[in-house]
Amino acid sequence: MIECVHMLTWTRLVAWLMGVLLTLVGMGTPLLLWAEEPISIQYLLEEPRVYHLRHVTMRGTARDVQPLAPYTVPNGDNCYGAYLFRLEEDEATIPVAVLGICGRPHVRDPDIEDGDRVEVSATIQAPSHGGYYLSFKGLKVVTEQEGIVQAIADRILPLVE
Repeated sequence: MIECVHMLTWTRLVAWLMGVLLTLVGMGTPLLLWAEEPISIQYLLEEPRVYHLRHVTMRGTARDVQPLAPYTVPNGDNCYGAYLFRLEEDEATIPVAVLGICGRPHVRDPDIEDGDRVEVSATIQAPSHGGYYLSFKGLKVVTEQEGIVQAIADRILPLVE
């Protein structure tokens, strides 16, 4: 994810995030940004605002793994090797995006295949908070009307059962 963001934009994002964290701490909000235990996808989808921009760990089965064509981020860099999939746990499912490597052409296949059991560490993006999400048409701006809850994966591990 870090490779996909221009350094100036990354610096601004970190500064903004630090401001949000300091505000939350000042309000007495507990900060569990790195979950050690996997969270239920169903529970996450029932309370998406609680998990917006929080880092969680989820387990499930990868479905509909789809490589994406190269896309362009707002600073003009092209990103390669991104893919999307759905993480399915019982009856619940959440879309997961794996960001591409930006700034240099790099061909890579998805790290997983359809049907793989995996553990995914990701940052949750809830819809009405603005920002971007990764779609089959590249990077898109979220509008207030869209009901998208998406996980941006930074680590995917196979589960051996």
